[in-house]
Amino acid sequence: MPLLRRRDLLQRSASALLTAALTLTGLPSLAQAQTSSGGHPGIELTQLSTERGDDGLLLSYTVRLELSKDVEDALYKGVAVVFVAEAELFKSRWYWYDKPKVRIVRRWRLAYQPLTRHWRLSFDGLSRSYNSLNEALGVMRRSSQWRISDNVSGEDDHYVVFSFRLDTDELPRPMQIGLGGQNDWNLAVQRRIAVTQGR
Repeated sequence: MPLLRRRDLLQRSASALLTAALTLTGLPSLAQAQTSSGGHPGIELTQLSTERGDDGLLLSYTVRLELSKDVEDALYKGVAVVFVAEAELFKSRWYWYDKPKVRIVRRWRLAYQPLTRHWRLSFDGLSRSYNSLNEALGVMRRSSQWRISDNVSGEDDHYVVFSFRLDTDELPRPMQIGLGGQNDWNLAVQRRIAVTQGR
């Protein structure tokens, strides 16, 4: 294996391990630290909680989401972007790998309509128009009591890995090729949270 490629793989592995360690300890990621210290617009998970209700295991979240100028410019030029919220429920096991039980995904497609000067947000087969970008983003920024599973046993330890991101794989192919190393498009946050004991 060429030396440069090996060095690149080692750097990426070290970065991934650091991100995983920060996630497990509850500390903010490097991207969050840059944002909170006055860096460029980005994403930050400000609230995440679970509760057991009559309808099953419920998850609530709030995300601070600010688009960069490059992303807004692309939207105004007619490029639609897709945001994804994902929650995966795991059962902790001391004797083996933790067991994944449920994976739930929500996807929003955001697009600007120049003729009407409205923002269209599509979710779960339904679309709605908004007068401003901030209104459309507000719909995705928070969710209350999102049902992710039937009630889980209170005798076992469970946790949820939650992530929210801009899905660059949904962008037009020519744009994907030109995005390498551009942090303005790297909008993603992830956190692990224990399922609270209760009913």
